[in-house]
Parts: sequence; C-alpha cells; structure tokens
Amino acid sequence: MARIQHGIKMANTSSAKKMTRKIAGRTLVNIARRSRVRGFIRKLVEAVKAGDKDAAKSAFAIVEPEIMRAVSKGVIAKNTASRKVSRLSASVKAMNA
Repeated sequence: MARIQHGIKMANTSSAKKMTRKIAGRTLVNIARRSRVRGFIRKLVEAVKAGDKDAAKSAFAIVEPEIMRAVSKGVIAKNTASRKVSRLSASVKAMNA
C-alpha cells in the first residue's frame, strides 16, 4: 500500500522503493532509445525531402533495424513500428518512381 504525502503516493515497502528506482532507471534508458530512433527517422526524412536517393536508401537501411530493435526492447509497440517502417519505405520508393 502506498502512503499519500502532499498529493503524491509514496512507496512504503523496501521492494516498492526498489521498484521506483528501477522504473526511473528504465525510463531514462527508454527515453534515450526513443530519441535515438527519432534521430535516425529525422535523417531519413531530411534525405527524402532533399531528393537524395542514395542517402535515403542508406538511411532506410539503418532506420528499419533501429525501429525493430526498439520494438524488441519494448519502447515502441509492434504495430506502430510496422506502420512507421511501411510509411518510410513508401516514401523512399516514391523517390524512385
């Protein structure tokens, strides 16, 4: 059971306190992972906007595994990742047409 102190729930047991520390650490790691994926996506989108086919293809080759790695780590949902990869792939293919 958690105590409420000034409107904030506080952990009572030692295991609950440890879990809050673990959650805080995982949150930092997940933020870094999500930011890393966003950076790779940004590079791909910029290459597509610039019309650089070679840069877009090489960026997509990097982006797809990064997104799927985020899925395996639980940072992004599987369907969300599939949708992102599909849309990015379509944008790269549209450059060739």
